[in-house]
Amino acid sequence: MFDTKIAIIVRDDLATWQKLNVTAFLMSGITGANPDLIGAPYADRDGNAHLPMSVQPVIVLSGASNVLTNIRNRARSRGVETVAYIKEMFATGHDEANRAVFAEHGPDEPNTVGIALRADKKIVDKITKGTKMHG
Repeated sequence: MFDTKIAIIVRDDLATWQKLNVTAFLMSGITGANPDLIGAPYADRDGNAHLPMSVQPVIVLSGASNVLTNIRNRARSRGVETVAYIKEMFATGHDEANRAVFAEHGPDEPNTVGIALRADKKIVDKITKGTKMHG
């Protein structure tokens, strides 16, 4: 149904709250870069309005530290934009601090704890090789 795939990959050694936090932040980046992903608002049986969601499914995967580093580099080498979250961002409290600490680190460091991308299905599958379904 969709030509593209959205994949969020979280490091498998994170605490549950960290996995959920990173997943939410990463999806906000995908949505911000792709406003066409947002569908129409929802309404329940009683007519209560609810905010819209993504029209496209999202796959959540997990992998070890080296797998996330490889994914980050594979995506970059293929020209696929990503949203990345690094370990040091857990210690910050706001967006400006996140961007500052992110700028201090490179893509080859083993500190990527989450990464998300949206691209052609086959490309996403190649980039995310070595991951498993989060469970």
